[in-house]
Amino acid sequence: MNPESRTLAASRRASILEALHRDGVVRISDLSERMGVTPVTLRRDIAHLAGEGLLHRVHGGATLRTADTPVPGAAPFDAARPPYLGSAGMLVPSLDYYWPEVVRGAEEEASAQGLRILLRGSSYESADDRPQLERLLDHEDVCGLIAAPSLTAPSSAATIEWLSTIDTPVVLVERLATVGPRQAVVESVVSDHALGAAMAVHHLSSLGHRRIGVVTSEHSPTSPHVHRGWLDACAETGLDPASTVDTAVPRPGVPGWDAALDAVLDGLAATGTTAVLVHADTEAMALVQRAEQRGVQVPAGLSVVAYDDEVAALFTPALTAVRPPRRSIGRAALALLAARLHDPDRPTHRVVITPSLRVRGSTAPPAG
Repeated sequence: MNPESRTLAASRRASILEALHRDGVVRISDLSERMGVTPVTLRRDIAHLAGEGLLHRVHGGATLRTADTPVPGAAPFDAARPPYLGSAGMLVPSLDYYWPEVVRGAEEEASAQGLRILLRGSSYESADDRPQLERLLDHEDVCGLIAAPSLTAPSSAATIEWLSTIDTPVVLVERLATVGPRQAVVESVVSDHALGAAMAVHHLSSLGHRRIGVVTSEHSPTSPHVHRGWLDACAETGLDPASTVDTAVPRPGVPGWDAALDAVLDGLAATGTTAVLVHADTEAMALVQRAEQRGVQVPAGLSVVAYDDEVAALFTPALTAVRPPRRSIGRAALALLAARLHDPDRPTHRVVITPSLRVRGSTAPPAG
């Protein structure tokens, strides 16, 4: 924030406190009209003042912490609870796979931070996430955004650039992005998917496998990281990635799906590959079923590690799987947003959290 902006912010905040001491309560809608400032800017100012302990934030406005006058619709002040900061608008690309646990983690942390979650779903095929994000910002109570926007849509670069300029804190979740000629980092929380994939390769290598393939999902933003981790671990363990299967498959059920599974199994057999890392669970389970139909037993004839561990443990055999820290990702994203609300001038943070490997019945030493 440049000196002129700091001066303007200090003047606005002084005006807010003056109105509070005069009236005992302020509403963002009234302040916006009176001061000629956008609601988004005022929400950020109020969040800053709340972080300094100078006021108590309530829905649509603020009261003095010492004020006895209740605000209509506001919960009574409870000294044992954190002051209410407002809502965190949250946009995720799916509400039925991977992301629900991320959201649950964010909700758990929200209650401890004086925030609540305002959730919206997009899709992996979204051509432009900006309209959804703008609708979240239209809610008077939203004081920050947690978002997993598409980074492959034609509009993605413009959306990220816009997010970096709005006067509202933004935390990307499971996404990395930079903006501008100096490649300024956008605040984010991510799983170390490359490390998770490397864990799987090291596990299989420790069992004695020397040809370990990889199968990724064509349209998943996680796949490039999984593939990079596989390559890194191959180098670390002295494996030759060119001697095995390295391929991406379409979504399960689409035209060409069965042919893609057969092509993978043909490749595994032709290269003598005895183990494979598959992203994600659905693809791994389908590959195991197809292998069994062709007379290849798991893990006796082929060891399989799934990446995601959403439903891998429910399969038979239960699949060894890499589990991204979904709930921890949600908690960390919310905590990062709250920290930004309390201290708008803190350095940009990029938080990376390590996945875990769950060893089950689909991996074993190679036969013979």
